[in-house]
Amino acid sequence: MSTSPVDRRPDAAGIDPRGPRFGAGITAVLLLVDVFLGLTGASVAALVLLAAIAALFAWGAFAGVRRHPYGWLFARLVRPRLAPPTELEDAAPPTFAQGVGLFVTFVGVVLGLVGLPVAVVIAATAAFLAAFLNSVFGYCLGCQLYLLLVRARVLGRGRTIAA
Repeated sequence: MSTSPVDRRPDAAGIDPRGPRFGAGITAVLLLVDVFLGLTGASVAALVLLAAIAALFAWGAFAGVRRHPYGWLFARLVRPRLAPPTELEDAAPPTFAQGVGLFVTFVGVVLGLVGLPVAVVIAATAAFLAAFLNSVFGYCLGCQLYLLLVRARVLGRGRTIAA
C-alpha cells in the first residue's frame, strides 16, 4: 500500500503498521497461555483470562487501535526507538479485526459460562492462530475479511477501493 508524502505526517489518519503487529504479539502470548490453562484443567482461570482478552478486543474494536492499551505502549515505548515507518495504513481494517477477535473470544466465554470449557480452548486457539499470523508474518485475517466485505460492498458503501 503506497501513500503520498502528505500521508506521512504524524497527524495523518494512517497508523504505523508495526503497532497492530506489536499488539498481536502480546495477544498471541496471552492466548497461548490461555490455551495452556484450558488444556491443563485450569478451566476457570482460562475462562477469566479469555474474558480479559475479550475485554481488550472490545476496547480496540470500540475505541480504535490508537486508543488501545497496546497501541499506547507501542506509541510511547517502542515507536520512538524505531525508524519512521515507510508507509502508513488505514486504521479501519485493524479496528475491524479487533471486532472479529471480540466475536470469537466472546463466543468462547459465553459457551464456557454455560458449561462447555472446551469452547474456551477452541476460541483461544482460533484467536491465537490469527494473532500469531499477524504478529509473525504480518498477515491479518480480520483485515483481509474487512477488505473482502468492502469489495463485496457490504462495508464502506460510500468509499472507492483502489485495486
